[in-house]
Amino acid sequence: MILGIETSCDETAAAVVTDDGRILSNVVSSQADLHARFGGVVPEVASRRHLELISPVIRAALAEAGVTLDDVDGVAVTRGPGLIGALLVGLAAAKAIAWSRRLPLAPVDHLDGHVASLYLQPDPVEPPFVCLLASGGHTMLIDVRGQGDHELLGTTLDDAAGEAFDKGARLLGLGYPGGSELDRLAQAGDPEAYAFPVARVPGLDFSFSGLKTALLYAVRELEPAELERRRADLAASYQRAIVRALVGRLREAAAHAGRGPIAIVGGVAANSELRASLPDASRAPLPLCTDNAAMIASAARFAPALPYPAYLGVDAYASR
Repeated sequence: MILGIETSCDETAAAVVTDDGRILSNVVSSQADLHARFGGVVPEVASRRHLELISPVIRAALAEAGVTLDDVDGVAVTRGPGLIGALLVGLAAAKAIAWSRRLPLAPVDHLDGHVASLYLQPDPVEPPFVCLLASGGHTMLIDVRGQGDHELLGTTLDDAAGEAFDKGARLLGLGYPGGSELDRLAQAGDPEAYAFPVARVPGLDFSFSGLKTALLYAVRELEPAELERRRADLAASYQRAIVRALVGRLREAAAHAGRGPIAIVGGVAANSELRASLPDASRAPLPLCTDNAAMIASAARFAPALPYPAYLGVDAYASR
C-alpha cells in the first residue's frame, strides 16, 4: 500500500493506492480560488497554502481509504518539475513520514506520474503507446515503450498548451483558471469564424506563442460591444487551432514511432474538443487528468524506492 503526495503547483494532494493499482483514496485540495485574484499562480502564496493544507489532506486521504500509517508500506512524492517552494513542502512531509516509520520512499517525476495515471484500475492501459502529455506547464509527445521506459519525441518551444488556453481565456476576459471556462464558452461559438494559425515547426515540436499573439490582435481590433458578441466565436476558433496542433502532432508522432495505440494525459486531456477529436485514444478519467496524488503513487509502483534513510538528502528540482 502506497501513500502518494503531490504539491508541484497549486493543488495539495494525497492518495492511497494498492500495489495492483486500486485507488483507495485520492484527495485534492485546489488553490484556484486563492490565486484567481492574481490572474495566475503566485509561487510564494502557493507554498504557504501547501504548508497549511498538507497535514489535513494526508489525514483525509488515510481516513477515506480506511487505513492508518501502520498499514502503509511505502511513500511516494513528487520531486519535480514544478514550483520549487511548493515541491519542498510535499517532499519534506513525505520524508518525515517515511523516516519516522522506517519506510522506503520513491521520489517521482511529475511527468512520469501523468503517464502512470493510465496504469490505474479499473481500466489500466498496457504499453507500448505514444502519449500526448498536455498540461499548464508542459506539452510533450512521449513514446511509452514500457512502464517506466519512456522516450521524449517532441515538446513545446514556448508556451505549453494549457498555458495557451489560460492566456487565451485571460485575453477574452474569462478569468483564472481559464482553460475550462474557454472550453465551455467555445461550445456556443463557431470554430470556423476565425482562421487562427497552427504553427509548423521542425520535427515533432509545438509552438503556441504565435497563436496567442493572433488572438491578441483579433481582440484588439474589435470594439467592446462587438467583442462581447464575438467572444464565443473567438474562443471556439482559438480552441480549434490548439486542438488541431495537438492532434496533428500526436498522429505524426505515432506514425514516426510505428505505434498504433495513442493516449492523452494531463489537464488539457480534459478538454472536450480534444477528447472528441481523439476517439481512439486511451485517456485517464477526468479526476486523474489534473494534478493528483494517485498518479504519483501509481508511478512509484514502477520506480525504484530509496531505503531508509538514504532519501533524506533527496532534493526537489524545478525543471528537468
